[in-house]
Amino acid sequence: MKILRGKVFKFGDNVDTDVIIPAQYCASSEPSFLGVHCMEGLDAEFSKKVQPGDILVGGENFGCGSSREQAPLAILGCGLSAVVAKSFARIFYRNAINIALPIVVAPLAAEEAQTGDILEIDLDTGKIFNITRQTSYQANPFPPFVQEIISAGGLVNYVKAKKREMKNPA
Repeated sequence: MKILRGKVFKFGDNVDTDVIIPAQYCASSEPSFLGVHCMEGLDAEFSKKVQPGDILVGGENFGCGSSREQAPLAILGCGLSAVVAKSFARIFYRNAINIALPIVVAPLAAEEAQTGDILEIDLDTGKIFNITRQTSYQANPFPPFVQEIISAGGLVNYVKAKKREMKNPA
């Protein structure tokens, strides 16, 4: 995989999918459109502040609420490279993996990071380094099959690649 590095934008506990992407925008599944409206329920100017590669940090139960697939798409469409949180809602976690949005469960890293900090995340090892605070954390790395899905660009691309491999074995 790779190492991600970006500025932190921190939110609290129970950030639900209605806040990540308000319902009135969910007729679209275009990441760039959704990204413009990402987190606007909490910060109307959020998408204008984000630079490509920045990192969203949340508290407990990030992504709770409805099962809308547009929520992780909005995060990617906004330019964020990953989400680090104390915990994730189960369906949000699965939806994020399906579209290749790296999400990292790291309670202490999420607790201690503050907006404006710079984080570096090694997705292969699960190591998180807060450059601003000079602190390191260890999260569980993704299992190999999840790393493959993310590296492929999501579940659909992963399945297509596997089908090609089956048709053209080495």
